[in-house]
Amino acid sequence: MLRRGRPGLIGMAARTAVVAGTATAVSGNVQRRQQARANEQYQQEAYEAQAQQDAMDAAAARAVANAAPPAPPAPAAPADDVTSKLTQLASLHSQGILSDAEFASAKAKLLS
Repeated sequence: MLRRGRPGLIGMAARTAVVAGTATAVSGNVQRRQQARANEQYQQEAYEAQAQQDAMDAAAARAVANAAPPAPPAPAAPADDVTSKLTQLASLHSQGILSDAEFASAKAKLLS
């Protein structure tokens, strides 16, 4: 017996299963494609960020290489210089070359 017209319960269930399966497959494909595009975009952005960082590092290295050399340290001898001059004045005073007044005046100049 051949039925014509509306499908029966099993036919409706089969049709619904086919439609649902197709919808699930299409949805899964769309989702995978979107995920692949998002991953590709992320990789491209990461590559560009790394390239930019490398360029900034290279520029900083060039700036450091082209920088003027540091100034030589200032002589730290003023305290030693005063000490040596006072020693020299004391030696001259003890030898009698400088009088007490001259020694006191020269020493006051050095210490001021």
